[in-house]
Amino acid sequence: MKGKIVLEEHLTTEQNNNLWDASGEAARNGEAYMKDVDARLLDADRRIEEMDRNSIDIAVLSLTSPGAQSILDRTKAVDFARWTNDHVAEHFTSRHPGRLYAFATVALQSPVDAADELERAVKTLGMRGALINGYTNIGDADTAQYLDEEPVWEFWERVDRLGVPVYLHPREPLPGQQRIYAGYPSLVGSAWGFAHETATHSIRLMLSGLFDRYPNLNVILGHLGEGLPLM
Repeated sequence: MKGKIVLEEHLTTEQNNNLWDASGEAARNGEAYMKDVDARLLDADRRIEEMDRNSIDIAVLSLTSPGAQSILDRTKAVDFARWTNDHVAEHFTSRHPGRLYAFATVALQSPVDAADELERAVKTLGMRGALINGYTNIGDADTAQYLDEEPVWEFWERVDRLGVPVYLHPREPLPGQQRIYAGYPSLVGSAWGFAHETATHSIRLMLSGLFDRYPNLNVILGHLGEGLPLM
């Protein structure tokens, strides 16, 4: 099959790698494997080679999880999002126009700044929407703000006005909600916890009235709908 367009195509930056402890992923998947993954996430040119080998015409890139959503300091999160979008535009999308596009990074620690940054990323940098890594930490690592909650609706109003999609990407459940996974660390992430967390988050959006107020919103779920069609 030719002419493929792929959406959940992650990248990383050195600054992003400094945000989080990768030892858990290395323990689950092997250190050599994760080093190879990291090298691929950093390399725009190698990505094009692999796209060509697999008959992929266009990739829409996004920062790997948890990204800006995990930064506890509001100002740092806002600055990180802006820096990331500029970096992606300079080192990825502008180097391969017509092949690489991107979803913007936004910091929901400040919904108004997230809205402004999304608008800048779309109108100035040519980004195609936003990717948000689940809930946003507010204050500490075990406190979450979900996307249906009232402070975030200011952001959604701007999304509606811009007419761009938001990709809701998985994130591990909050540390205080991981007791059920104790003893089975491989289940916390993509094997199970990602889908359960994201599906529940999606249902919150549906029940909140968000799509009644903004019926033109487009929220993208990956991984065959995170299990929702089967449930």
